[in-house]
Amino acid sequence: MNNTFINMASIGDFETLNASIPATKVEITVSCRNLLDKDTFSKSDPSKTHPPCFSFGRTEVIDNTLNPDFVRKFILDYFFEERQNIRFDLGIQGKKCGTIIVKAEELNNCRESVMMQFCGNKLDKKDFFGKSDPFLVFYRSNEDSTFTICHKTEVVKNTLNPVWQAFKIPVRALCNGDYDRTIKVEVYDWDRDGSHDFIGEFSTSYRELSRGQSQFNVYEVINPKKKGKKKKYLNSGTVRQLGVYVWWGELINESSLQFCLRRTQINFTVAIDFTASNGNPAQPTSLHYMSPYHLNAYAMALKAVGGIIQDYDSDKMFPALGFGAKLPPDGRISHEFALNGNPQNPYCAGIEGVMEAYYQSLKSVQLYGPTNFSPIVNHVARYAASVKDGSQYFVLLIITDGVISDMAQTKESIVNASCLPMSIIIVGVGPAEFDAMVELDGDEVRISSRGRYAERDIVQFVPFRDYIDRTGNHVLSMARLAKDVLAEIPNQFLSYMKTRGIKPSPAPPPYTPPGQPLQTQI
Repeated sequence: MNNTFINMASIGDFETLNASIPATKVEITVSCRNLLDKDTFSKSDPSKTHPPCFSFGRTEVIDNTLNPDFVRKFILDYFFEERQNIRFDLGIQGKKCGTIIVKAEELNNCRESVMMQFCGNKLDKKDFFGKSDPFLVFYRSNEDSTFTICHKTEVVKNTLNPVWQAFKIPVRALCNGDYDRTIKVEVYDWDRDGSHDFIGEFSTSYRELSRGQSQFNVYEVINPKKKGKKKKYLNSGTVRQLGVYVWWGELINESSLQFCLRRTQINFTVAIDFTASNGNPAQPTSLHYMSPYHLNAYAMALKAVGGIIQDYDSDKMFPALGFGAKLPPDGRISHEFALNGNPQNPYCAGIEGVMEAYYQSLKSVQLYGPTNFSPIVNHVARYAASVKDGSQYFVLLIITDGVISDMAQTKESIVNASCLPMSIIIVGVGPAEFDAMVELDGDEVRISSRGRYAERDIVQFVPFRDYIDRTGNHVLSMARLAKDVLAEIPNQFLSYMKTRGIKPSPAPPPYTPPGQPLQTQI
């Protein structure tokens, strides 16, 4: 599988010969020190917001502290050539309320999230009438050797052997994509008045944490002051990692295939409508007309969408099929024929190979009919049904003029395929009404057949005419087409993986401590 990926979200944003302000994503972390105490019987409960004229976000409220470190971050677009004024409003009034500390770091393009769980063992007793109420605070290291808070666990009451709940966190919050960056974890005993007692700390990295539960992921909790005073001091208990796995939940709104498909083989199949409703290919009015000066609508759609999809296919060999034509030499009508003329091996080398086979088919077959989708859908579904473990995913691109003849059978095929690892992209070309295609898309009403509803939405339809650039700038219009056509694939892929309970393996490679033999877990 090719590990070089295109950020789908950025394709349609690039415009040649058009000046744009360079920008990057920046994470802002806010802390306060020596705040004015406004509560009579306790300390203040501060929170922070951006200016009321354009309120961008709000931190959490931290009870009973004058020195809060807010966990919630603000992600902003930083424009290099603009002055961007930001105002922070503090929920405490007064001329001198204290000091606000603002830290900013440029975000790496790391899209993973991770779920982890920890437990403690024999932590120090801090409460006079009980044990301890421990919680963990995670910090990531900065380039200037300071630390930024990134997560707090819940408090587990009255125990020296706590088991904290599993939590999910973006990997970039832990290490900003640098798997070897130091992560510091502090252990505290919670106190109602906010003066939490420090139990101890330990350091690790995401690469170490990614190993999951093992003998190497048991950390001694060290209190530096105690260690300096007591010669026989060993530790203040231990914290052990119970489990870890990379989680895709944060990606459900991403329009990029960059992360979610990188460990899955994508099998891309093309199907082209060769029915007579497209018009005589020898006439300029035909949707299949082969002009010596420009691409027809079929070729443009094929090149735009296929040119992106092929980057996710390791061998770049694509089955290319046609439907609705009479084939030589006997005029047999076929609804799933190989464009290269070889039914035993319909694969074409890359999109250019598909384009060449398409042009050759136009010269050899007779456009006819009817327009049947179900044989093509069933063709791909047979292959998808044989691989359901998440290692492969099938994408079928159908390019058609939209006059469908076997609507009932196609709906039945799509409903059956909705439980398989596959998606269907339909690009409608020409001036026809595409009501049937909109129904197959199922965005408004889930598609059904004979009382059975599709398990998930697997169809994405777009009309090609909506992307025709009247200025002739087809590069940008086709980039927008590809972006919109592929926008639902990550969601469809994830919905299949989640409904089947298929989880990916951790991203970083296995870690072996220096001097330790390579371990194999059964």
